Amino acid sequence: MIPMLLGVQAAPMLKNAVLVLLPLAGSIFLAYGVFHVVLDLRAGERKRIIDRLKGRSGRRPQPDEALTFEDFRKHTAQATGALAGWFTRFRFTKRFQRTLDQANMQWSAPQTLVNLTAIASILLAVLLVFGVAPLPAIGTAAATFFLPLVYLFRRRKKRLKRLLSQLPDVFELLSQALRAGHSLASGMQLIAKDLPEPAGTEFGRVFHEQNLGLKVEDALRNLADRVELLDVRFFVTAVLIQRQVGGDLAEVLDKIGAVIRDRIKLYGTVQALTAEGRLSGYVLLALPAIVFLVMLQINRAYAYLLFTDPLGKIMLTMAIVMQLMGWAMIKKIVNIKV
Repeated sequence: MIPMLLGVQAAPMLKNAVLVLLPLAGSIFLAYGVFHVVLDLRAGERKRIIDRLKGRSGRRPQPDEALTFEDFRKHTAQATGALAGWFTRFRFTKRFQRTLDQANMQWSAPQTLVNLTAIASILLAVLLVFGVAPLPAIGTAAATFFLPLVYLFRRRKKRLKRLLSQLPDVFELLSQALRAGHSLASGMQLIAKDLPEPAGTEFGRVFHEQNLGLKVEDALRNLADRVELLDVRFFVTAVLIQRQVGGDLAEVLDKIGAVIRDRIKLYGTVQALTAEGRLSGYVLLALPAIVFLVMLQINRAYAYLLFTDPLGKIMLTMAIVMQLMGWAMIKKIVNIKV
């Protein structure tokens, strides 16, 4: 009898939660799709440059070429269970595996997604069993799933930024090693020994790959594909051209290092000039949420109309979508490519 009463009481709550979450989720996905369409349009020129540096000359990659990610195949083979094998079928799993590698996390992407899904599902079930309202329970479970992903992406971004700042020192040390009579592989070994992570780790991996029998050219291509930095691809392209036609590689590395130093200085200047715009974006994004929290303390019944009244639900959904679109626009304006 008691389970039946609990089921009767939980049905309206679940129905209300679904009515709130479905329009909200649809609007958020729509804003996310529009944002990525804009990013893809902006990234067209950069993609063409990368394709030229890779020697593809703008041709579309064949299906076989899209599956040559060696690390992804290795981690996919390690994935256990039907759910992990199911995750490997999606393209975002491959991109997530590359993100883990760029963040220097020796994890399997399918297994990580399986673990996060299992933890979020168990937490959601426990919260519902203990009588927590469906909406806070679903929000807590979603946060449990997405917050580790946010941390991993921030760790990747921070690590790649630190690698970019180390590149001038890398090229300077490598050019000095070449002038001193060392080979390119020996220069990579010096970088691995003398420079900290991430430059030491990445170039040390290049040295170990060629030391195990892989060609230096292929090891450098793996480096460019692994870190996905345009400056690293410039360096790899310069080395490949020099090894084919000859020339003074040390001088080329000095010029590339000088260009990267100037770009880093210019980027710092741009960041300083756009700091006010970025701060305005953060304030405008946080202000409605702060006002809503204050209104909950002052007049809770008035604030709860956004959750209980049908018009309030529509207004809340539109407000969240417009906030996300405004944040994306401000970020697009202040994100000046150098």
